[in-house]
Amino acid sequence: MVEIALYQPDIPQNTATILRLGACLGVAVNIIAPTGFIWSDKALRRAGMDYLDHARIVHHVSWDRFVASTEAKRLVLATTRADKDYRDFRFCGDDIIIFGRESAGVPDAVRGSVKHHIAIAMQPGMRSLNIAMSCAMITGEAVRQLR
Repeated sequence: MVEIALYQPDIPQNTATILRLGACLGVAVNIIAPTGFIWSDKALRRAGMDYLDHARIVHHVSWDRFVASTEAKRLVLATTRADKDYRDFRFCGDDIIIFGRESAGVPDAVRGSVKHHIAIAMQPGMRSLNIAMSCAMITGEAVRQLR
């Protein structure tokens, strides 16, 4: 099954919402440190509720450690700077869909190290969606394709 990866997430409520999504869909969520908040039950519990107890969370201390742990998997970056619409992308069961920081996305070095880039088509002049919404849309499509 596909997995989600959050690159240095900034906002605990969004992270908790994505952990809840992962728990409900049976999708592991990789957290690539450092986070922009103190990782604690209190920071995550309001949005994640009791679903956090069912989430499969994998912590990685750095991007390099994350990449080293994913050798047999295909990395797919969700970014507003991609030309490929996520609805036209063919997901595989070993994909890890990466979402960048809410405030800054991912650095160019990370972007350059990931072969597959996908985006959500938006109306002209719109910058981005909330990360939890983007994650739900793209992960939902991947799960739909792989059902």
